[in-house]
Amino acid sequence: MPDTKAQAVSERLMRQIVRAIEQSGGAIPFDMFMDMALYAPGLGYYVAGSRKFGDQGDFITAPEVSPLFAQCLARQLAPILDQLPSTDILEFGAGSGVLAADLLEALAALDQLPDRYQILEVSPELKSRQKSTLEARVPDLLERVVWLEHMPEQFSGCVVANELLDALPVSRFRIANGTIQECFVIHDGEQLKADYREPVTPGLESAVKQLQAQYGPFKSIYHSEVNLRQSAWIKSLAQAISQGVVLLIDYGYSSAEYYHPQRDQGTLMCHYRHRAHSDPFRWVGIQDITCQVDFTAAAKVAVESGFSLGGYTTQAHFLLANGLDSLLADSDPEDVARHMSLMQGVKRLTLPAEMGERFKVLGLLKGIQLNLQGFSMRDMCERL
Repeated sequence: MPDTKAQAVSERLMRQIVRAIEQSGGAIPFDMFMDMALYAPGLGYYVAGSRKFGDQGDFITAPEVSPLFAQCLARQLAPILDQLPSTDILEFGAGSGVLAADLLEALAALDQLPDRYQILEVSPELKSRQKSTLEARVPDLLERVVWLEHMPEQFSGCVVANELLDALPVSRFRIANGTIQECFVIHDGEQLKADYREPVTPGLESAVKQLQAQYGPFKSIYHSEVNLRQSAWIKSLAQAISQGVVLLIDYGYSSAEYYHPQRDQGTLMCHYRHRAHSDPFRWVGIQDITCQVDFTAAAKVAVESGFSLGGYTTQAHFLLANGLDSLLADSDPEDVARHMSLMQGVKRLTLPAEMGERFKVLGLLKGIQLNLQGFSMRDMCERL
């Protein structure tokens, strides 16, 4: 159970959400609720002060699993930076700052440090934590790090987004006997509840009709999500980038897998202290709310916005193509504790039942033609 302090934060956020519901005539779209639950200033999950990442948080990300993740990523970024006129790196949502620290260390070892390592972070608490991590880990490289509050108007270089898209608010929908309904959030006087009504969010109904035509027929009652904000984010990124490579790393599926008729409850999931459940209204502001990424939709809007596809593969194949096995082989087996830790990390990063196949990597190119080595072992673009 959350402690007293956390429950007090959740109660304050609940009051804000209830006011928003009242001011909107008794209901708000689910994506608005999710946005408040995750990002309400000072109270939302990602901007409040609770610990989110690592063994003591709610979930663990690949950079926390093993430093080999960043070392493999550095092996992919280094040859790209070597061919670009700008050697800047832009990381979206840098979490605890571990990936930034590990990447800077690994790129320094490869003699391919970026001129600037830019971090776009919306959470003041996470920004402070990232600064602390970098000050402790790479104090001599801290001068290269710049924090941004908004998407840059113009950028050239490499973009990294690890577990970003899954945290964007989604619109939920239900198909009930062929009728499309949008999920709203209401308050019955005691608690928040889902309520399905005629769609009002722009673009949702047309998006679901396209899914019905392409992947249906669906069951008489079928629930899922559409991430309309993902498309807007990719379009904004395309406008900002003049030349560079984007690596999107996240858990998700192609559209055909995402909207399979048998996946009739969608993919929404909540995380609290490494426990997963599907109730987004349980501990509002204290738990993470997330959805799988539709990589087909991401790739489609990226190409329409001016990107070309650099590759699509599983995290396991991406890491192995960037030398994961050789990095592990270079570790000293006489240092038993560290060697065993690296071996356990490799298993977690690559095994199908862990992160290996659930997580995918999508590479996007703009203004440059490169063969990205991370996709040389297995490129699954034909599945998109």
